Amino acid sequence: MTTEIRIERVLPATISRVYDAWTRADLMVRWYCPNPQLELKVQADVRVGGEYVVEMGPHVVRGSYLEVEPPHRLVFSWAWDGSADEISRVQVDLSEVADGTLMILSHTGFATAENAANHQMAWEPELQRLSDLLAADAESRFVDSDRGEAPSSQ
Repeated sequence: MTTEIRIERVLPATISRVYDAWTRADLMVRWYCPNPQLELKVQADVRVGGEYVVEMGPHVVRGSYLEVEPPHRLVFSWAWDGSADEISRVQVDLSEVADGTLMILSHTGFATAENAANHQMAWEPELQRLSDLLAADAESRFVDSDRGEAPSSQ
């Protein structure tokens, strides 16, 4: 088993919308937790050296932004409060493709394969929530424009 995670997804949105979903706290609170039953709070100072804190109920992950290259790349450290685990690293690379945006998420630096597997199990439903959010936003924009209304800014 490996101590690294790599997930590729084509998301149904423009690259700027996907980047926004990764960097705007008001959007992150709509998907950035694998368990939708938990209260989610997000603080994000998205700049190199800026810090973020994500509270998923009693679970808190935090880190700092290492690379910020809108709208193509975001790299940040990842550490759970109260854990002796090593600090790991998340890299999100985005590129435009015919069906939307290709997102490649790499989460590296795990001490054990078990820790990597546990994070993989959490990332999968979380990223599905992201995809669902982007698809719903795209649908509401389509409906708004079909009515001749301006798309909402969310």
